[in-house]
Amino acid sequence: MRSILFICLGNICRSPTAEGLMLNHVAAAGLSHLTRVDSAGIGGWHTGDPPDRRAIAAARKKGVDLTPLRARQVQKADFSNFDLIVGMDRQNVADLRRLAPAGSTARIGLCLEEAHGLAREVPDPYYEDEQAFDDVFDLCDRAVRAFVEKLRSKG
Repeated sequence: MRSILFICLGNICRSPTAEGLMLNHVAAAGLSHLTRVDSAGIGGWHTGDPPDRRAIAAARKKGVDLTPLRARQVQKADFSNFDLIVGMDRQNVADLRRLAPAGSTARIGLCLEEAHGLAREVPDPYYEDEQAFDDVFDLCDRAVRAFVEKLRSKG
């Protein structure tokens, strides 16, 4: 895995949190030059928008800046341009498999399962309170740390 695309429904809560964390962790590990990281949404409702203010606040508390990120919708080219595409929940994964064009080379999986072997979802915090965004940050942080370890071990 040298490139990873994080996917959630609208690309304003979970997937940009994972992207921001991954960018921070690969930079800290000195792997930025070896790794391509992005995020996108299944839907395009928020295209061009920054992450949700609550996601930005949860990340800011832990020293991660999500403000430069902008939402985009997953594109057919992503299925060939990334090694690994991870959905935050099972519905994202099902949608990705449905959207994948013939001949796709990307592996599609559930984020926490790909990171830790856990068949668990990262819950959508959009309709929840700030604590839900803190919880999503922590789940994404654990997953991203596992992805970075996998990158390190492959040199």
